[in-house]
Amino acid sequence: MGAGIYGPATLLGPLPAASVSDLPAATPDTPAVPPALPAGGASAITESATGAPMAVAGEAGAVPMAGITKVITALVVLDAKPLADGEPGGTVPITTDDYLSYLDFRDAGTRTVTVYTEDQWTEREMLQAMLLGSSNNHAETLARWAFGATDAYVGAANAWLDENEMPDTTVVDATGLSDDSVGTATDLSRLAALALAEPAIASVLSEPVTGLPSRRGISNTTTYLPEQQVTGISRSYTDAAGICLLFAGDVVVEGESYRFYGAVLQQPDWDALESGVTAIMESARAGVTPTPVLAEGSAVVAFSTAWGDTANGISGASPSRLRWGATPPEITVNTERVSNAGTGTKVGSITVVDGSSSAKTSLTLDRALTDPGVFWRLSHPIPVIGSLIDSLTT
Repeated sequence: MGAGIYGPATLLGPLPAASVSDLPAATPDTPAVPPALPAGGASAITESATGAPMAVAGEAGAVPMAGITKVITALVVLDAKPLADGEPGGTVPITTDDYLSYLDFRDAGTRTVTVYTEDQWTEREMLQAMLLGSSNNHAETLARWAFGATDAYVGAANAWLDENEMPDTTVVDATGLSDDSVGTATDLSRLAALALAEPAIASVLSEPVTGLPSRRGISNTTTYLPEQQVTGISRSYTDAAGICLLFAGDVVVEGESYRFYGAVLQQPDWDALESGVTAIMESARAGVTPTPVLAEGSAVVAFSTAWGDTANGISGASPSRLRWGATPPEITVNTERVSNAGTGTKVGSITVVDGSSSAKTSLTLDRALTDPGVFWRLSHPIPVIGSLIDSLTT
């Protein structure tokens, strides 16, 4: 009776499933022209507000960041006092303390925009003065208005930096005039992405100055190399920080737009900044290309059978997106149970997340997993009968 069960069970029962192991993530081809960052100072570029930078050059540690500090002020204030797109926001009255601050900053020779104690500025107008006019007195007034005191603002700002995973960036003021308000180029390139994702900041940077700010002579100091498709977010200088630029760059390839974000700090003069940013944009135009999210035929998992057959699970075709750099995508593989199957058999699916892009494609075998034959089945009853039992209980 045992022989009567043993024979059919081993010869006709299902084979044990092949084991599956992950292979190293496939990396997109490195572009022929990588990002060209300035050798001096500190600089970095990134595709988004999350993840690792695409390229970093010069000083990697925290350095004084001058007026870029005001972008942090804007984001932290907007976190506390949200401003709907197109709305003026709350009223910011100019107090005696605000007027005295204006006089102090003016007399010290720093950037200011005139205020008087009878002024009633809106939140949007304050942002125009601070971001477009780089007004130090408006940065301090805005921080006091939102948090009651500059010290309270500083505490909130550093907590905000920690929450946004910028632990190497620290502020001690709202203006960036202090050499102790410091940041890394890596953090600040991500800050550029956060700034332009905030509708209030994006609109202030792109719209003309109107109302009270225009009457006080505010002009846009952030505009920089628009002919190179650069969107300036902050352009500033202090003795300790040198010349600093926070920006986004845009490249259009085959009708599709690609945007990256950058921070360039500690440049010795305006010529150095211009040549550095021009080189970045030239390398972007040469290096940004449409590339599959995951190249067709990429091996992502390995299958191995108990009788020694092996095969790779490879990816099918996936959509292309504009890319610059070789950041590995995030790959999730869902495999089906397979014991023996021919070359090209679909054995699951692959989900690929690449920055803001997500795609799903097929998983197929690059070679056959063959049946082991009668002798292996008869000489390995335990895995075969175990597989039969599993199939009856699932």
